[in-house]
Amino acid sequence: MEKKFQKIIFLVFFLSLPLFAFADTLGETKEFFVDPNYDFSQREKISATLRKVSLNAYFYLEDAWFLALEEKERTEALKILELAAEEFDNVIYPKLTSFFGSEWKPGIDDDPKITILFHKMKKDVAGYFNSGDEYPRIQNPKSNQREMIYLNADNILSPLLKSYIAHEFIHLITFNQKNRVYGVEEEVWLNEARAEYAPTFLGYDKEFEGSYLWQRVKQFISSPSDSLTEWQNLKSDYGVVNLFIQYLVDHYGAIILVDSLKSDKVGIPSLNYALRKNGFQKDISSIFVDWLITLYLNDCNYGPNFCYKNENLKKLKITPSLIFLPSTQLTEINLNYSIKEWSGNWYRVFGGKGDLILKFNGQEDANFNVTLIFCKDTEKCKIETLPLDKKQEGELIVENFDQKWSSLTLIPSIQTKMSGFGFQEPPFQFSLFVSMKLKLEEDPYIRQLLERIAELQREISELQKKINEILLQRRQTISCSKLERNLYYGLMNDPEVRCLQEFLKSQGPEIYPEGLVTGYFGPLTLSAVKRFQQKYWKEILAPWGLTQNQPTGFVGPTTRAKINQLLLQLQPSP
Repeated sequence: MEKKFQKIIFLVFFLSLPLFAFADTLGETKEFFVDPNYDFSQREKISATLRKVSLNAYFYLEDAWFLALEEKERTEALKILELAAEEFDNVIYPKLTSFFGSEWKPGIDDDPKITILFHKMKKDVAGYFNSGDEYPRIQNPKSNQREMIYLNADNILSPLLKSYIAHEFIHLITFNQKNRVYGVEEEVWLNEARAEYAPTFLGYDKEFEGSYLWQRVKQFISSPSDSLTEWQNLKSDYGVVNLFIQYLVDHYGAIILVDSLKSDKVGIPSLNYALRKNGFQKDISSIFVDWLITLYLNDCNYGPNFCYKNENLKKLKITPSLIFLPSTQLTEINLNYSIKEWSGNWYRVFGGKGDLILKFNGQEDANFNVTLIFCKDTEKCKIETLPLDKKQEGELIVENFDQKWSSLTLIPSIQTKMSGFGFQEPPFQFSLFVSMKLKLEEDPYIRQLLERIAELQREISELQKKINEILLQRRQTISCSKLERNLYYGLMNDPEVRCLQEFLKSQGPEIYPEGLVTGYFGPLTLSAVKRFQQKYWKEILAPWGLTQNQPTGFVGPTTRAKINQLLLQLQPSP
């Protein structure tokens, strides 16, 4: 199964003129830097030969991979390459650029053609885009200094090849339209969402079974509660952004993707801007809730917002978690859950006899939305919202529930955070108390028990706060005394990045207000590094001829020197 990746090294220093010029010729062999995180044997550099030149692209095949093929396989690969080049020139390039805008052209290499490099990657990697190639090697030593995308050579015979090319090409367009034009970096989840829509936009999903969208639906169904905005490069991440963006375009048009791209805003604020620009009153938060309802009902009879219009998605429905209430005994259930922001969660209550009592108790520093869907057999369901107070508590009593309804489905969600999403977002806790009680039964013992449970929950909350304070104190420790190598955006699970984050956190909230220590060099770390560079710009930026307003976010020689100097001062005295 395929998996897309995007690696971004964002340096806010754009050159007004290209520094390098390439003129590639058919049959020419070049060396390219590749990402060892995605390469099948963690290589950093490979040799590849130009096997096809089209109107808009150079198509390179890795030499070691190509020469290892049988003669018949080579012939087939070159034939597929011809077809891919024709598809790129006649469909992918003109349609995507005319709608979303152009890539940087002629770009850093002063060549209007882009480079498409096929090299052997890990099994689950279909391709990637590295924006570091858009910078000269003085800024990024491993830049290929050209507009290019990377595809897994093992997928060259895949029927989804054109979808993979379209996906990665959107990233190249996004870099120019967002990073270069506005000097801002798109949120990863939305960057991927636009790329995920490209195959559908080009009509590649019309034959659904086996299509790109078909695979994404399978991935989504296997993990429907994955957060839309948290990005960990998992298959489930691609499934959820694809299914959400399909819904968004279904109801509000693909122009929302274009207008949000061509603005100085990123992520959710950019989508809200695009909605307002096109005359829509709803924002992404309310649209997200409508989408969660759609994933459960998917029926236009409940309203135009509660269904997919895409023919391939009209039968899509998730299976909720089940909460069964026996009808032969007095039942009381107290359940604890945790969810992340911008994720879908569905809980279906059914069974029981008598009056239904439902209590929702959410974490106070969250802002929950709880949708209720009452259904009875084949009759039309009823959609409501559970009112919550400032403490995120709400209560519902349904008399004779078993006679009026066959089930109640709860859809709790949180859409508070609007930007700055990273690799690991915090979970939020909530509890559900569900009971069924016959009208004649008024048991004081049960009431006392519930009061005791509520008291214990308050005590647990206080203990959790104390635990969090202790953990926070422990996180103040810096795990290293020196940074040994250069660090840049996109590094993952890196101990030196963790040390960098611990150091940035020690510099106070004005440098790193989020204070997350994950080992992933993502957008939050990038912003913190830039603020640090601006604070000590005379020592860090000035030696490179940069001003205080030109931080790069790249932890290079001068940045490391300053960090190491301050790390030395932070060491305890002997």
